[in-house]
Amino acid sequence: MPSTAGRQSLARVRDLEIAKRLPADGCSLAEAREYTRWLARRHYENFMVASWLLPRRLHQPFFDVYCYCRWSDDLGDETGDPSTALELLDWWEEELDLAVAGRPKHPVLIALGRTMAEFSLPDQPFRDLLKAFRQDQTVVRYPDWESILEYSRYSANPVGRIVLALAGYQDERRQRLSDFTCTGLQLANFWQDVTCDREKGRIYIPLDCLVAHGLGEQDILTGRFDDRYRELMKDIVERTRRILDQGLPLIPLVSSELRVDIDLFSRGGRAVLDAIEAVGYNTLESRPVVRRSTQMRLLGRALVRRWLGGDGGAAERAA
Repeated sequence: MPSTAGRQSLARVRDLEIAKRLPADGCSLAEAREYTRWLARRHYENFMVASWLLPRRLHQPFFDVYCYCRWSDDLGDETGDPSTALELLDWWEEELDLAVAGRPKHPVLIALGRTMAEFSLPDQPFRDLLKAFRQDQTVVRYPDWESILEYSRYSANPVGRIVLALAGYQDERRQRLSDFTCTGLQLANFWQDVTCDREKGRIYIPLDCLVAHGLGEQDILTGRFDDRYRELMKDIVERTRRILDQGLPLIPLVSSELRVDIDLFSRGGRAVLDAIEAVGYNTLESRPVVRRSTQMRLLGRALVRRWLGGDGGAAERAA
């Protein structure tokens, strides 16, 4: 039985946008999946992997996974209070425990629980995501490059591993390559979102990188752009490009139905880095964006590679 504070925290959930049209606990699988489809499609642009390029049989599982990630993210970031967020994330993991045990109550976990069972998905990646969201409530600075990579291990890499598992890949080689792509994407988003994160009191740029370029936290918080910041951003952008490059060998090791999405993930990360470069590395004044025309060009290139590359079977047999 939750404490009084816990009940108050749970009451906050009803005010969140994600709770609109939420069925009652213990609803049918059909009702649960109708809701996950609605929420995923409502925010479709934020979930690249669940694109129309995937086979229809994977659409619903991706919707279910997306909704778990979206709920986890919003419970951590949309309540406006770290202590409330931590209570809600603990409650959310208890709901995950019930789903793993085959007794889900919450509609999202009813849907996800069936997907986890159908695809033999491990529960650890879902728990790792919660660790990252909890960390966001208490850690707002990262001392060095290794610490931000460690954070990405929990905040980004689990998503790639879940994607691979849904497609039938759970081997260490592909997962390791996926980690490079997901970490690179996470870092690219951090460098793109400096202004947004600053408003939340967070600085994801490692502090030792700031010091190496003669900068301090105050330079970020006050939005002071100069040559020092330009060189800092150029440095970490190039580091991030190298990480994304390390994930490229994954693309020919998956089936054609998944290859386009992974290709788009990787090239999308590069497009973000290109957008940062295009504004002279000034991510302190505004958030660089990837233009719609660039997004469509990346999609076209990925489709051409799919058509020219066959079904990926040879690559899988070679692996």
